[in-house]
Amino acid sequence: MSSADNLFRIAVRKFGPFESAMEKLWKKYCAHTGCKLQAEFVPMDLHPLHEATLVNKGLANGSWDVAHINTDWIYEAYTSGSVEKLNQYIEANPPANYPVGWSNSLLRMQQFGEDIVGLPFHDGPECFIYRKDLFNDLKEQEAYLSQFGKPLQVPATWDEFQQVARFFHRPERNLYGSVFACLADGHNTVFDFCLQLWTRGGSLVDDDGKVNVLTREAIEGLNFYRQLVNDKSAVHPKSDEYESVQAGLAFARGEVAMMINWFGFASMCEVYEESKVKGKVDITTLPHSEGKDSASLNVYWLYTIGSGSKYKKTAYDFVRFAVNQENDKLLTMEGGIGCRISTWKDAEVNEVIPYYHKLEMLHKTARSLPQKSNWAQIASLIDEAVLTAMRSDMPAEEILSRAQNKIQTLNT
Repeated sequence: MSSADNLFRIAVRKFGPFESAMEKLWKKYCAHTGCKLQAEFVPMDLHPLHEATLVNKGLANGSWDVAHINTDWIYEAYTSGSVEKLNQYIEANPPANYPVGWSNSLLRMQQFGEDIVGLPFHDGPECFIYRKDLFNDLKEQEAYLSQFGKPLQVPATWDEFQQVARFFHRPERNLYGSVFACLADGHNTVFDFCLQLWTRGGSLVDDDGKVNVLTREAIEGLNFYRQLVNDKSAVHPKSDEYESVQAGLAFARGEVAMMINWFGFASMCEVYEESKVKGKVDITTLPHSEGKDSASLNVYWLYTIGSGSKYKKTAYDFVRFAVNQENDKLLTMEGGIGCRISTWKDAEVNEVIPYYHKLEMLHKTARSLPQKSNWAQIASLIDEAVLTAMRSDMPAEEILSRAQNKIQTLNT
């Protein structure tokens, strides 16, 4: 057998903790089972990963045996026949404590009718991450009270968020009030747009399930977001160059007072060796507009098996092994976010990451993006609209009207 024939290929979402965890999991798996296959891990950013696995049909043609696929893409993966249906494997040999070991919110997106096409890999809804040491500092509290005539508190509304961000914004100390992930990648600005919309009481889809971005709440949200991310007295100057990982690393370096980002970047602050804010971080629910409810976004990552893989049995055995209690915790301690309820409640995990148990709270307000096979195309149009707003003075209503006209041609 040639080395090429003996190669087990895994497409990995590029992120240091994911990469190190996957290497450790494969070594543990081989030691446990005696598997002799050689694994090749290929870390990729979002666009290259989507292209390699789905656009170029890598999962369907056998180029990849296992891939990290997020829930934005899983409907596309399913309808294109790219991923293996796992039902027969699960029935024959289910993962430990399946399905009750996971929250229902982490099992829905990969199930279509009776077909199950993935198992949870990494979770962590969007949340409000902040430096509790700054908020608890008596001098900061006195200064804020003197300046604004009210106590310094973790902001509950978006207007309060911007005011507090300006208060903590001190470029001369390399400290910025907030940071956003505004890199044009069809993801982060789309997520931010949805959060602004939802926390104003709006919806991304109409009564017929069609995507509609031309609503009052969408216009209000886009207007607020465009001025906030361009507020040089409140926001990290490299926000337009950052995607979510880079924004999270800036926070971990101690450069940011508050941010809206994935829970995993709060967790990373406690386990990342180079973190300068270990023990100084806490999380809560997102700000909202006056009189409206908070919201979160639940996009999670899955282990999927390529429909074209020649090692499907090994692939399932590995994935089943990777999602057991011990290994879900291992991923967490590496800096990812385990998906099992047992990990969320684990005493050792919560000692290292004191807010880990709050994941259950976040899931109560977490929403999901619409499941559409052409979601990537729709998301690119929303991304284009948000970027146009950030970079021009065109009225938000006109921007969203143009976007809606384009979305209309894709709406299914």
